[in-house]
Amino acid sequence: QVQLVESGGGSVQAGGSLKLSCAASGGTFSRYPMGWFRQAPGKERECVTAVSWSGFSTYYADSVKGRFAISRDNAKNTVYLQMNSLKPEDTAIYYCAAKTERYSSGTYYAREYEYNVWGQGTQVTVSS
Repeated sequence: QVQLVESGGGSVQAGGSLKLSCAASGGTFSRYPMGWFRQAPGKERECVTAVSWSGFSTYYADSVKGRFAISRDNAKNTVYLQMNSLKPEDTAIYYCAAKTERYSSGTYYAREYEYNVWGQGTQVTVSS
């Protein structure tokens, strides 16, 4: 049973940075495509960024391109989300997700329904 635990959330002023971590246990992390999603109050959950299991293919939502970066350390079973130049509209609960079934190598997945394992989420609050 794969489990994901996010950490690194918090409060920061606009223009600041945060780095989120998502530690995986109980599975073969290095073989799983991973994604970071966020959900702001009153809004649907959206994909922020995603990465293939190899790490070579990535996706970024237009709203975060050039500011956020996803990376993974398969030796540490951890995926990271580096967030720079944060804006108040980045305020949300951030979730990491793993696709542990029916995936293709070299492919990222950017749709919520494609993931079957989710972390509990970590709050990110950006003040102006």
